[in-house]
Amino acid sequence: MPSYEQLSELLAPESTVLLTVECQQGVVGPESALPELAREARTSGALANAARLVAAAHENGVQVIHAIAERRPDGRGANRNARLFRAAERLPVQQLSGTTAVRVAAPIEVSEEDFVVRRLHGLSPIQGTEVDALLRNLGCRTLVVTGVSANVAVPNAVFDAVNRGYTAVVVTDAIAGVPSDYTPAMIRHTLALVATLATTDEVLTAFGRTRRTRVTPA
Repeated sequence: MPSYEQLSELLAPESTVLLTVECQQGVVGPESALPELAREARTSGALANAARLVAAAHENGVQVIHAIAERRPDGRGANRNARLFRAAERLPVQQLSGTTAVRVAAPIEVSEEDFVVRRLHGLSPIQGTEVDALLRNLGCRTLVVTGVSANVAVPNAVFDAVNRGYTAVVVTDAIAGVPSDYTPAMIRHTLALVATLATTDEVLTAFGRTRRTRVTPA
């Protein structure tokens, strides 16, 4: 883990973006298409921690992007080239454009300044979406990643961020996957090799420290 000074430098508000990955009602909400994942996101505290991070980002001038996965009712343009996609088509809850399933889930609050980026295909919140262009236009150097799942979308986001030259920060207690013991294994054996790891409290402390250093004494 980096020191608070190192993390505060890394998380400078003007060059940091917080990304929530698939924190949508149809994935982590009470009526989830993936109840095991939704239960893990909630009971582990990952969803609550993501909400805390979003609130702190709003307070400290850090840009927030919410990455949402959805599909058209007719399925046009959606992938069918993997087992995951074919299984998703048979789920009782569909992530259909314009429905409550693709709204950001409570307790995360979306502000007017946030971006909500929706994708109709693929596995990654970054590849093939508007996210990379937005990050560059925002002057982002550090991407803080939260959300689900540690199995697929979160690693995709981290790898794509690193491949594009951003420094990725994975908030270890604000991501979730299934089964419950998979997430720490993914963090330890894969994400730790390519990303900076920090807890929610460490990121919140760094946000607060950064904010204090920007205040000029009277």
